[in-house]
Amino acid sequence: MSDETKDTAQAEQAGAETAATGFKRRLAGRVKSNKMMKTVVVQVVRYFRHPVYKKYVRSRTSYKAHDEENTCRVGDRVEIIESRPLSREKRWKVVRVLERAVID
Repeated sequence: MSDETKDTAQAEQAGAETAATGFKRRLAGRVKSNKMMKTVVVQVVRYFRHPVYKKYVRSRTSYKAHDEENTCRVGDRVEIIESRPLSREKRWKVVRVLERAVID
């Protein structure tokens, strides 16, 4: 095998390993609760088309996410990323705050 063929084979193998593990999902949502230490509850809203009635349906899902610095407040719009299990229900981490909530 030539050097070029070996490099191509190694690159394909590395690409296959990356594809097998997959990419971590990123979601955006609103902080619903920040009552726990270093944890926030983020509500993610998604719309999908109903297969029978063809109407767009709103689906809400709540995720517990790790907030290391306790910077998130209720109403903030945040981006979360999938991670390893941090506790029984916590499998997401807060990446950044997209928009701060307006305090009255």
